[in-house]
Amino acid sequence: MTDLGRSGEITPAELALATRNRGMPLEGMRHDVTPVGLHYLLVHFDIPALDPERWRLRITGAVEREVELDLDEIRSRPAKTVTATMECAGNGRARLEPRPISQPWLNEAIGTARWTGAPLGELLAEVGIGDAVELVFTGADHGIEGGEELDYARSLPVGEATRPSVLLAYEMNGRPLEPQHGYPLRLLVPGWYGMTSVKWLTRIEAVTEPFRGFHQATAYHYKQSDDEPGEPVTRIRPRALMIPPGFPDFPERRRYLDRGHVTVTGRAWSGLAPIERVEIGVDGEWHEAELDEPIDEWAWCRWSWPWDAEPGEHLLACRATDAGGESQPLEQPWNVQGLGNNLVQQVPVLVR
Repeated sequence: MTDLGRSGEITPAELALATRNRGMPLEGMRHDVTPVGLHYLLVHFDIPALDPERWRLRITGAVEREVELDLDEIRSRPAKTVTATMECAGNGRARLEPRPISQPWLNEAIGTARWTGAPLGELLAEVGIGDAVELVFTGADHGIEGGEELDYARSLPVGEATRPSVLLAYEMNGRPLEPQHGYPLRLLVPGWYGMTSVKWLTRIEAVTEPFRGFHQATAYHYKQSDDEPGEPVTRIRPRALMIPPGFPDFPERRRYLDRGHVTVTGRAWSGLAPIERVEIGVDGEWHEAELDEPIDEWAWCRWSWPWDAEPGEHLLACRATDAGGESQPLEQPWNVQGLGNNLVQQVPVLVR
């Protein structure tokens, strides 16, 4: 992530990013599984033009047997389907002050999809990774970032890469990946922020030293200044989001609804531990919501709360806590790259 400067004004660079990328409208949370066209999207460079007939995945480096596989060979392997909630590490960045200049997400950089592919760990066991400490995943998307010309690449420790839920995914919601979502093959790492699930995958390299590529060692770190190394961004912090009740005006999207009984609903998730609790705030008073079971181990769960809405202006909020005791903050700590923002959502509502 290049630091383009920080500003209170929307910049042309942010507008250019916002027109290329998209968030999921929050009313899309009514779907257990997000339709492909509503799932959030972030593309760092350009969407590569890949010919599936010529495309190959190479597994190289500190392995006992290097291999090169075409798509048919990967699809012929035993398949697994994992339903997982994915969130961009920069979700919520636009609410920070001063605002780090990058993709200006509010709360919408989320989606839950049903991913199908070959379990990565089984393939790695076949090629033998010996003394490797990490696996480096390289995509076909190519550009300049941090003053360096590079392919997008990220690494994972061997223990994380070989979890049974980590996939070489070739289908999303039961159909081949669309070009913007990584066709013909992408990595899926449930529980980690989306930057980890490398798209347009072309190479996996087993390495015996930690990977120091830009998107691993410089980008995606929690830090307070540009000259400190910071802590790497890994798993998704707990978050609850509500489907804003009522209906909006345009363009401000203020919410309006009639007095009476309203069921406030939304979703909650965490990559650290299962969601244990969701609270709903009404004008600063907190109430316990009812939780449904998650639809899969790495997928969000639905929550709901009955509200007798009285006329007037109200401020609704929601806050998730996971089984590890991690809860969403009421005030968001700032960091240089604007990452890991899980500030409590607030929705102003006018009840008529």
